[in-house]
Amino acid sequence: MPKSVDFSGRPFHFIGIGGIGMSAIAHILTERQLPVFGSDLKQSHITERLEARGAHIFWQQDAMNFDRWRSQPATSAATVALDPLDALDTSCTKLPQVVCSTAINESNSEYCAARELGCEIFHRSDVLAALIAEHESIAVAGTHGKTTTSSALGYTLVQAGLDPTIVIGGEVNAWGGNARAGHSAHLVAEADESDGSLVKFRAKIGIITNIELDHPDRYTGLAETIEVFKSFERHTDRIVASIDCPTVQAHFQPDVSYSLDRSSGADYSADEIQYGAAGTTAQIWERGECLGRLNLKLLGAHNLSNALAVIAVARMLEVEFATIASALAEFSGARRRFELRGTIDDIQFIDDYAHHPSEIEATLKAARLRASATTPARRVVAVFQPHRYSRTQAFFKEFAASLASADVIVLSDIYSAGEASIAGVSGQDLADEVARQAGRTEDVYYRATLEEITKLLSKTLRMGDFVLFLGAGNLNQIIPDTIEAYRNQQVSSS
Repeated sequence: MPKSVDFSGRPFHFIGIGGIGMSAIAHILTERQLPVFGSDLKQSHITERLEARGAHIFWQQDAMNFDRWRSQPATSAATVALDPLDALDTSCTKLPQVVCSTAINESNSEYCAARELGCEIFHRSDVLAALIAEHESIAVAGTHGKTTTSSALGYTLVQAGLDPTIVIGGEVNAWGGNARAGHSAHLVAEADESDGSLVKFRAKIGIITNIELDHPDRYTGLAETIEVFKSFERHTDRIVASIDCPTVQAHFQPDVSYSLDRSSGADYSADEIQYGAAGTTAQIWERGECLGRLNLKLLGAHNLSNALAVIAVARMLEVEFATIASALAEFSGARRRFELRGTIDDIQFIDDYAHHPSEIEATLKAARLRASATTPARRVVAVFQPHRYSRTQAFFKEFAASLASADVIVLSDIYSAGEASIAGVSGQDLADEVARQAGRTEDVYYRATLEEITKLLSKTLRMGDFVLFLGAGNLNQIIPDTIEAYRNQQVSSS
């Protein structure tokens, strides 16, 4: 029998509490007034927010983080006095329930200490699964679009007065982070296939936005990925899915379908679609009945498809279309999803999490819509940090094809995410392939380090450029430095 997560008052200790997925769950638990401890290697606005809500955080992942419990017998029933620094209402508690993500391995000293002490240890997804099980939950799955769809759905339900709890993999300004503690039965959460954890979830409604192979480090191929989504489907009461995705159409029979093709026969569809530099407009249909017009700030076909998923679920929850349309018209997206980070000399610096060829292609199409709205058209500058050697190897030619449409292409070394390097797979190799597929060598650059990229951009950017920083690694950290370096370059050359 699997261990049960206890929400009745026992403390939680998160190893790596500042991670985007871990911190969202920790936030919900602090809002429940549960004792929350954790560790991380550096401070951030996320950890500051958790500390402000009462979490006690250690700034190293070390066995000594459990010293306060060591004087007690190594049993989950033990009690221990907590020092006053914890600022907790209770003076004693049982051993903590320890929460880890896939990033924490069994050799981690803090993890080893928790095991030696006898703490129950849960994967992050186990705690999320427990939260999902106790709510009328909507779990958003899919290779691409999970964060945008779940945050847009959460925002819509908030605006509709349904007061949902929200646990997502991105930050949203509307509720100041990556989680929101509601007081109703509704919960919106992302269901992640990257580590297979979505099979644990038992949601009332599940969304499948699309299915592609994205994690060759875990899955041998698309067939294995499909099987994980099939398990998710079996464990969910009702499935809402896009039949525009060939894989979904071939292998799934959703209870509610959506499509951008009016003639598809989908339950929810769109026509009279106009994709523009300022957003997207379309007429929305529900099973043959016109609901009305939808206006989105978000760019591109992929975001209109995400909006259809939101409409389908909100209508299942009996939200009026006028309320849905009003909310979606206001929704400006999640952070790191086509996020404007700064402007100088009319150069726009955009941060986007795209790290798969399909995502890069969709993001660059959206950028071209924005860039072509001016006369003359802006240059689209794609700065890409490949994420994982295994992914770069698996989609080597696809990455090159997706990047080749940009006017200027800059590639860094691969962000390994802990993987060992693979011979013949490097940022330089990918840059060479991009140049080959683009049919040019000019305006295709490889720079090994982020510092070198900053130096290159400060000298090569032009007034009016549209610059996208693409990837799931740490590339976006150089955006402020790049803006400052460009400013200094202009001053020194004037």
